This record gives sequence, C-alpha cells and structure tokens, in this order.
Amino acid sequence: MAVWDDLVGQERVQEQLAAAARDADALVTAEAAGEEPPAASRMTHAWLFTGPPGSGRFTAARAFAAALQCTSPDRALGGAPGCGFCDGCHTSLVGTHADVEVVRTDMLSIGVKETRDLVRRAQLSPAVGRWQVIVLEDADRLTEGAGNVLLKAVEEPAPRTVWLLCAPSLEDVLPTIRSRCRHLSLGTPSVDAVADVLMRRDGIEPEAAASAARATQGHIGRARRLATDAAARARRATVLKLPLRVEDVGGCLRAAQELIDAAAEDARQVSEEIDAKEAEELKAALGAVAGGRMPRGTAGAMKELEDNQKRRRTRTQRDSLDLALTDLTGFYRDVLALQLGSKVALANEDVRDALDRVARSSSPEGTLRRMEAVLACREALDTNVAPLLAVEAMTMALRTG
Repeated sequence: MAVWDDLVGQERVQEQLAAAARDADALVTAEAAGEEPPAASRMTHAWLFTGPPGSGRFTAARAFAAALQCTSPDRALGGAPGCGFCDGCHTSLVGTHADVEVVRTDMLSIGVKETRDLVRRAQLSPAVGRWQVIVLEDADRLTEGAGNVLLKAVEEPAPRTVWLLCAPSLEDVLPTIRSRCRHLSLGTPSVDAVADVLMRRDGIEPEAAASAARATQGHIGRARRLATDAAARARRATVLKLPLRVEDVGGCLRAAQELIDAAAEDARQVSEEIDAKEAEELKAALGAVAGGRMPRGTAGAMKELEDNQKRRRTRTQRDSLDLALTDLTGFYRDVLALQLGSKVALANEDVRDALDRVARSSSPEGTLRRMEAVLACREALDTNVAPLLAVEAMTMALRTG
C-alpha cells in the first residue's frame, strides 16, 4: 500500500507531492554521493496545506513526510518514493519515526513556548532519516507571538529541515508565513470517493458507507465515525430533531440546554480517563509519597496541568458543539433544496419526513435566515461568547425564522 492510498479524491495534490518527493530523493542521493544536486527541483523547505475540514490536509502532509523518509531499494531502480512498506514509510505513518515530529494540540491555541521548542528541534540534523520533518497540524491555532517565532525558522531553515503546515485556509495563517511556503489547496472529496474508502479500508457495508458519506458531505473522519460509532449516530439524530422542537420559547430554551449538556458530556467522556492518567503520571514523576502527599514545591506543576486540562475540555466541548451546528446547517440546506425544487442529492435523506415538514411550514427566505442564525452562533462561539447564550440566541432565531 503506497503512502498516498489514504489521500482520497486529491489526485492533483498527490501528483505534486509525489514529484516533489522524487526531487527530494534525488537531492539527498546526490549529496550522499558527493555529486552536484539537480539544477531544478520541485522540493522546497516549507509547505502549506489548506482545505475545508475533512479534505485530508493532515493526511496529505503525513503521506508526504513518509515519502520524504522512504528507504525502499526500488528507488534505485526507478521506483517512486513512498512505497508504504519500508521502515521509513511505516514509522512515519504510525508516528514513531525519530525525524518526523507531528504537532497537534488539544488546547485552544499554540503558544510561544511550544513553538520555540519546535524551532529548536528544527535546527537539528536528521538522526536516522533523510530529512528532519515538522508537521504542524493546527497552524491556524498559532498565537500571533508564536507565529512570529515560527517565521524566523521558516525564513532561515536548516539545510535538511522541512516544515509542513496545515490550516483551513490561507487567511488562517500569518501573511509573512504563508508567503514563504509552497501552497497546496485540497478540496472536499466526493461522496462516492468517501463511501468507497470506507468500504475498502474499514470494511463497512455499502449501504452504511454511502449513508455516512452522504450525511457528512465528504468529510472522511466524520463519515468513518458515523459509520462505526452508534453514540455518534444517536447524537446526530438528536441534533436533527431540534428544528421540530423550537415551536415555542420553552422548547427553544430546552433544546439549547440539551445541546450544551450533550457537548459537555462529550468533553467529559473524552477527557476523564486522559486527565486521570496524566495526573497520576505527573504525581509519580514529581515523587508523590505514600498516601498521595506531594513533595513541597510541586503545587505549581499540578496547577499548570489542571489549567491545561481545563483548556482541553473547553476545546473538546466547542468542537462537539461545532459538529452539531454543522449537522444543523446541513439539515436546513436540504430544506432549502426541497423548497426550491433542486435536484441535488439530500444529505439527510434518512430524516426526509422532518425535512418535508419544515419545508412546507416555512419559506426559502426563512430557511436562509435560519442558516444565517446557525452561522452567527458559530461565529459567536469563536469569539468566546458563553456557549449557552449563543445557542439560546440561535434557537430563538430558528423559531422566528
């Protein structure tokens, strides 16, 4: 299996990355042999992968990192880097390669301290591989100060260091950074392509794969979760009932509270086990004595861990809320399609009765206003408005249309 097999519906991007990986291989091979490197190369030291959620921008970056570290003997016979089977490819893909650093955050942002650590790492020569590769999955979460720290490293990179940055759009990255990166834009994969990969790679039944791909409109990660996790399907079903529950003020407030409670429960389930494990590991590292008593002077470290865990729970809750609002937008998109007599495939065909009911009881103009209310809620959450207030305002707007 080649490293590109998980990159769904991105043939143009795959071709560009494969060509750059071949040039990178030729460059390293020439240097090792003491020869002049090729005059023209499609390889560069910094890349920026952008695309909507689910497009596979991190998958593309990880596959490229593996291709750069490929050690397959077939390369000497004209084979392309990125075989997927050699030690360099395998360890890069599973996250154990010594020279591939994958950075993702559970927090709301990436700060200066973490970025400085990355920059120091980037100055090192490769330990066992061919390149020192830094994959920054959440480049859009860099604070302004962190972005300025990163800029210096991208401007003056070490000879064998490659930065792979991932962000939803160009606007999410500082102009000074994106101007120094080669940009690759990924699009949303087709529903058929996502369904195919769910069947082929995950062994999901054709009907379930098609339904999950259609419901998530080409988002690979969400489609897999929806097809394999009964709890995710139950949460989606609850969200799609919300438009029928906002007929009065009391229903609006109850629906908003239930949406917040469900997101909080998601965050609790995700964080509970991880938080306890992290706390135990830190206590052991700090030398906790029998009875759980901590040595003198360690309270600050425990407080820092608790603060980080709280920020992680906040992000998890917001991500869960955002997922619910995305499903809600898809519902009203289908309603609008029915009202306008559009022939596009419905994402939520499994709740067709609810779609028909809302479509008959409102106008296209009202549906557009409801979609704008959902968007306004997402924007309010991004600006740190209290989640319950933002969702209550949205449900009231959904009621009035």
